[in-house]
Amino acid sequence: MTVRRLRAAFLLAAALPLTATTAAVVLKARHLTLYADRHRIHLTPVARRSCPDCRGEGGWWTGGPFPETETCGCWSERRELRIRLLPVPAWNEPPF
Repeated sequence: MTVRRLRAAFLLAAALPLTATTAAVVLKARHLTLYADRHRIHLTPVARRSCPDCRGEGGWWTGGPFPETETCGCWSERRELRIRLLPVPAWNEPPF
């Protein structure tokens, strides 16, 4: 291994924790959750703690004989992002 490649490997190893920390801060600031596996990356919005309407709960119950939840706009009106990485393998047999 040459000195140049060794130096590049050390710089990459030092940059990975910084990149992961930066990504975590950005996701927290944008109020997003991250799910990743080998087939996809999925970013979903979460309710803001500072929302004056839902106070971080994400919604509220509506009254009536059959109560239902009404979602708050602080997270329900925002887009989800899905990035497909690898195709999901097809089943050769049924799962049951």
